[in-house]
Amino acid sequence: MPSLIRLALFLLLFATGTAQAQSTRGEMLVYCGITMIRPMTEIARAFEQREAVKITLAQGGSEDLYQSLKKSRIGDLYLPGEPTYRSKYLGEGLLGEVVTVGYNQLALVVKKGNPKHVRSDLKALLRPDLVIIIGNADSGSVGKETREVLESVGLYRKVLETALYLAPDSRELNNAMKKGEADVILNWRATAFFPENQAAVDLVDLNPNLAKPQALLLNLLSFSENKETARRFMAFAAGTEGQVVFRKWGFLDNKAPKVQAH
Repeated sequence: MPSLIRLALFLLLFATGTAQAQSTRGEMLVYCGITMIRPMTEIARAFEQREAVKITLAQGGSEDLYQSLKKSRIGDLYLPGEPTYRSKYLGEGLLGEVVTVGYNQLALVVKKGNPKHVRSDLKALLRPDLVIIIGNADSGSVGKETREVLESVGLYRKVLETALYLAPDSRELNNAMKKGEADVILNWRATAFFPENQAAVDLVDLNPNLAKPQALLLNLLSFSENKETARRFMAFAAGTEGQVVFRKWGFLDNKAPKVQAH
């Protein structure tokens, strides 16, 4: 089932249940890019222990999530995988106050042990002995960032021509690695820290001057009916406790966007 259809069904169910939930306990909906779902889930559960609120996270590709919130006008917060989703859509009036909760960074991801000896060089993506899969720039943040980084060195079209296929998001990129479909992918580096991926992949970090850390911007939605609670959640996610969680899951925190050792 296409991701937009799944999100539409989810939002319908959420809207149906919200009225019942609000009679006893507040409820918030957070649109969260797939890569950040682990830390955001942990932060949401911790926040629920402090406040009389139930937080539901809708996960998906950043572009798909924005289009869903735009159509539904349901929800409270939006966390895409890179900052250009805010600058691109700010003029539409749906994205309000914002806090930085961490940084994403693109990296080469290879099979455990790096058996093909892939080096920290984007030209490795053109090696004829390597099977490459990259993200789709039209569906998720990792594909969008991949396009921007590769275009900056004049390699995007060449890599598109050699890639086996385009994956919709970071999760499907890692699934392709675990299935043995690819020798190397370009993905958000934090995903290599996730328990389900650690045994299967290794990181080959890129020069941060090339793969610049990308701010994770948690946006308050203009149509939110829970703005004060949402603001407290934003402060919690961007504060000391929230930042511990983001670092735990392999993200750069919001204080110092520098490369962390794997």
